[in-house]
Amino acid sequence: MSFAKWIGGSIGWSVGGPIGAIAGFALGALLDNSLADPAEKQRVYENAQQNHQTQPGDFGMSLVILSAAVMNADQKIMKSELDFVKSYLVQQFGTQNAQELTMALKEVVKTQVPVRQVCLQIRSNMSHPMRLQLLHYLFGVGYADGVLSRVELNTLNSIARYLGISQKDFYSISAMFGRSGSSGGSRQTSNSIGIDQSYKILEISSSVSDAEVKKAYRKMAKKYHPDKVAALGPEFQKAAKEKFQKVQQAYEEVKNRRGMS
Repeated sequence: MSFAKWIGGSIGWSVGGPIGAIAGFALGALLDNSLADPAEKQRVYENAQQNHQTQPGDFGMSLVILSAAVMNADQKIMKSELDFVKSYLVQQFGTQNAQELTMALKEVVKTQVPVRQVCLQIRSNMSHPMRLQLLHYLFGVGYADGVLSRVELNTLNSIARYLGISQKDFYSISAMFGRSGSSGGSRQTSNSIGIDQSYKILEISSSVSDAEVKKAYRKMAKKYHPDKVAALGPEFQKAAKEKFQKVQQAYEEVKNRRGMS
């Protein structure tokens, strides 16, 4: 292991848990690639730490680390996946920050990410609605090449469990992408939502009463309201609105099938 990676990892861990450790490792790797003198690497790294301390809930690095875990799940890093993440980072953080995070991503995908430890750190520093939106984004990474493999689905399911997201919520988000959540497959390209998907999205069975359908919709609408993730920035709020619309579409589909008023 190279000098800067060791330095980066140890400093990162001390200021930001497992996320900080990986952030420091990635920064150290970048310094290794750009600087030859160890003393200069140390000086640059310490300066970076003074200007941006890695925090336990560092959201940008959370995206990078878990994106890498999903991308690595099937042992193949697809250009479509990388392009999806890069585009999202630009929208969320701006071009300059996105470039830095993308460079970090390229280093992180070369490592074995401690998914459980990272997720537990995120869980302790991020609200449940934000974690739901994070999982929704990760499904987007998995489907970036048009197909979600079984191993990618299993990785997403593990991430959901570690983040404290229930199986009902997991299946609901999966159904928003046109899948039941029990198997991999192609992402649905149509905006229409079938009745089976609609029940999955609303987290209810087809046997419930009309009153329970309405109650489930109110619960889901509250859970997925875009205001819940306003702190994450406009792009995450925009994505949350799209998810919120899926809940509304699912409710309308069930209402129409049942003839509810």
